[in-house]
Amino acid sequence: MYILKIKGKAKIPDYVQLRADDFTLKAYVRLDRPEKGFEKCGLADRIPELMQLLSELDFGVVHKID
Repeated sequence: MYILKIKGKAKIPDYVQLRADDFTLKAYVRLDRPEKGFEKCGLADRIPELMQLLSELDFGVVHKID
């Protein structure tokens, strides 16, 4: 799985994309409330790990997660 942090423009907020190994979109989560989005897509058990990664990740960088 891959994670990508995207910077929004104007009225579009910052967001996070979670993509499968074949790069199909699995989740599209707003960065101002990612916990809610991660719970919706079934990643509630990985929220602390993902939140830590998001705080360290730069915008526009694709990062592989296991």
